[in-house]
Amino acid sequence: MIKTLSVAPMMDWTDRHCRYFHRLLAPSVLLYTEMVTANALIHGDAERHLRYDESEYPVALQLGGSDPAALAKAVQIAAPYSYDEINLNCGCPSDRVQSGAFGACLMSSPETVRDCVKAMRDVSNVPVTVKCRIGIDDADEQSMLRDFIDIVGQSGCKTFIIHARKAWLQGLSPKENRDIPPLNYDLVHNIATENPNLSIHLNGGITTLEQMRTLLPNFDGLMIGRAAYHTPRLLIDIERAFFNPDWVIDDETLINTMAAYANQQQERHGTPIKTVTKHMINLFQGIQGARKWRQTISETAHKALSAEDVLIPAYQSISP
Repeated sequence: MIKTLSVAPMMDWTDRHCRYFHRLLAPSVLLYTEMVTANALIHGDAERHLRYDESEYPVALQLGGSDPAALAKAVQIAAPYSYDEINLNCGCPSDRVQSGAFGACLMSSPETVRDCVKAMRDVSNVPVTVKCRIGIDDADEQSMLRDFIDIVGQSGCKTFIIHARKAWLQGLSPKENRDIPPLNYDLVHNIATENPNLSIHLNGGITTLEQMRTLLPNFDGLMIGRAAYHTPRLLIDIERAFFNPDWVIDDETLINTMAAYANQQQERHGTPIKTVTKHMINLFQGIQGARKWRQTISETAHKALSAEDVLIPAYQSISP
């Protein structure tokens, strides 16, 4: 079976400009959109939420919601955009998501998730997957996760991306929910072993190639989160290590390509240059001159008329 490595959906981070950048770094990883609520597609500007550059393939759309009919409608609205996968968010712990009765709180209502996924699958011509936690609050994570997988699996869902931490919906912020609850990789591995008919992907705390090499044999895929954003060159290493050992993307080509893209987005859609370049701010993390690169982008992007006005001086500050 082909293993999947992916970059997690991350609110305010993995927009289409970030995904364009990440695709240049790693041609083979699966990319995810930010979570888009079903109602945002039904009642809002669907084109703004759904459009993307064809170079982003393979790319998956993550939806948020808890109403089967609304989610089915959202899937139908998204169909013309030809996403490779539709994912239902059952893992986000934020207050805003909880107030909408979706995200991680759905783990306590697996029957609802089952019905949502079935409704989505009934109108989808691509796989529908679920991203979840191992449990929430004081619930026993061993039994909660198993029950959730068993019940949601009745919908025909075959792929579960499991963030190996509990979500504490009371008393912890979303930021604290990324670090404080302990990781339980063993539980997710047990779920994978007990369900050989399912595709189980591991998410949470994966930050190095060494971890990936150790963990990947035990799962059908790994999902990398903040590490891909804070240290984007890790994506180049992933491409070389798991897909194409001869992969090369030089910095000058990367920067020129991103500059052309940012200018194009400004011309076509009125997108501010800073909206694109902000995703590149960590490109040289750990490399001499990285601070000057970040500083130049931060100080110039908001007033730049073209991307070259930002990226070329920033690059000159670190290049030999």
